[in-house]
Amino acid sequence: MRAPCDFSADALPAEVLQSTRPVLLRGLVRHWPLVQAAQRADAAFCDYLRGFGANTRLSLWRGAPEIGGRFFYNDDFSGFNYRSEVQMLGALLDELLAGTPDALYLGSTEVDRAFPGLRQANDVPALAACNPLVSLWLGNRMQVATHFDLPDNLACVVAGRRRFTLFPPEQVVNLYIGPLDLTPAGQPVSLVDVTRPDLQRFPRYAQALTQAQTFELLPGDALFIPSQWWHGVESLEPISALVNFWWRQSPAFMDTPLNTLLMALLSLRDLPPAQRDAWRALFDHYIFDADGQTAAHIPPAARGVLASMTDDTARQLRSMLRNRLNR
Repeated sequence: MRAPCDFSADALPAEVLQSTRPVLLRGLVRHWPLVQAAQRADAAFCDYLRGFGANTRLSLWRGAPEIGGRFFYNDDFSGFNYRSEVQMLGALLDELLAGTPDALYLGSTEVDRAFPGLRQANDVPALAACNPLVSLWLGNRMQVATHFDLPDNLACVVAGRRRFTLFPPEQVVNLYIGPLDLTPAGQPVSLVDVTRPDLQRFPRYAQALTQAQTFELLPGDALFIPSQWWHGVESLEPISALVNFWWRQSPAFMDTPLNTLLMALLSLRDLPPAQRDAWRALFDHYIFDADGQTAAHIPPAARGVLASMTDDTARQLRSMLRNRLNR
């Protein structure tokens, strides 16, 4: 028996939505028509989803049976072991129901754009104030490499079983992250296969496993994944689907810190050690240890970008950066 969820989709407290650790929410969305259709039969689930746009053209990934459902790099890391294609939703559902040997993966597809009306009866009202981006993920048995997302994430399984393996952000040193400039979907990924980790090639991964959390979700279950927690995802059934909600706790004008990391690679990493240490002190002072006293000695009207960031200040800062980068 699964323990019932202590919360409802209409009311999720701050202790969940602002948690810095994963939170499992058993049965949170079991009332959704999408979930109830899946619990009847795969065909019922596909028929329900088909009603929101069988002729909608969608971008998906297709991998040969030989990849075993693991969407990843090719052998020499010059590209990937799958190809992208466009297919109508109805044809994709027919192929899944027929049990295709290919690995099929419809990645993050915006629900409100691609499936008008679907969200009306399959929503989490408690997140309305967060203005989340809502996406559908659909496919057969497959594996998505361990990665992190910048937004907070509420992942709701609607069909099939999914297994999530999560690692806290500080385990990055033990996850053997791949290229930053060639990634499957925009985010850097771990090179370790979570289903068959090669500890001879990746020995530090054993340390990561001591901090790992694994969750297996059934239709109707949800998992809150905090920002920047690394997570690998396995779909365990011939038809598997998930709806997720992404939102940020930071202002919309803030850029992704990944841009900062890339700029730091360009401007900081290869400095002489003493200069890197000097810049580390500056970053600690102005960024990581910044508080109300950092710029208190400067008259408020003269603090410029050291003042509290606003939409106007962010635009000014972007303009300054563009001018500097274009020199």
